[in-house]
Amino acid sequence: MTPSAQRLYSLEFFPPRTPEGIEKLRATRRQLAQLKPAFCSVTFGAGGSTREGTLATVLEFRAEGMQAAPHISCVGGSRESIGEVLAQYKAHGIRHLVALRGDLPSGSIDAGDFRYASDLVAFIRRETGDWFRVDVAAYPEYHPQARSPQDDLAAFKCKVDAGADSAITQYFYNPDAYWHFVDSCRAAGITVPIVPGIMPIASFSKLARFSDACGAEIPRWMRKKLESYGDDTASIRSFGLDVVTELADGLLARGAPGLHFYTLNLASLTTTIWQRLGL
Repeated sequence: MTPSAQRLYSLEFFPPRTPEGIEKLRATRRQLAQLKPAFCSVTFGAGGSTREGTLATVLEFRAEGMQAAPHISCVGGSRESIGEVLAQYKAHGIRHLVALRGDLPSGSIDAGDFRYASDLVAFIRRETGDWFRVDVAAYPEYHPQARSPQDDLAAFKCKVDAGADSAITQYFYNPDAYWHFVDSCRAAGITVPIVPGIMPIASFSKLARFSDACGAEIPRWMRKKLESYGDDTASIRSFGLDVVTELADGLLARGAPGLHFYTLNLASLTTTIWQRLGL
């Protein structure tokens, strides 16, 4: 059991691309700052396409007294370009990264100098030593491109062996998948904290689209229930709040080392779940 005092509760955001999005995120951030998360992570678009927006968003969070960790993805990047990003983050005093392989920009075929996230983690350690705390991704239901569960576990172990400090999982709604993955990791000698990723449910169509793309399973009973609500947004949100709160509560009860909420730059659902859990 992880003592509650040592648990980390964190939030994830994406850098807005429009002036309206920037203002909306500022309002969201003001609301979520009241939850006092351990840190906020900010995503990094395909091939680093939101690199400047990621840094600007991180610096805004920090200016308001919140800890912030930029994502950094390596696919499509060169050693030189990733080195520049690391130097830029270091110059701003940033000490925490979420290191990912990432997706190639649409239409691009050049994977760049890094094939896997483990290559990126090794590069970060080689270039910057222990300057950064490094989180990596984990996939309780396995990465959609993994050939087998064994291959996926081996890839995760490579990231940890390369120097990752902890992991944040893809979201899931089947807690057994998470605990089975954690048990498999421990049996393989992987001891880093593996923090569950939590996705609140605002829209069934968006959730289904995300899940199909990233390989996160929506259990059949949940899918049928959500489909049955049709366009009834209030019922979808109410059902989603109940399901996700129960999931998160059960994970904490069994000793999960914290929770990482995928906010989608929205405040209300994450705030409600957080308050229901009494965090």
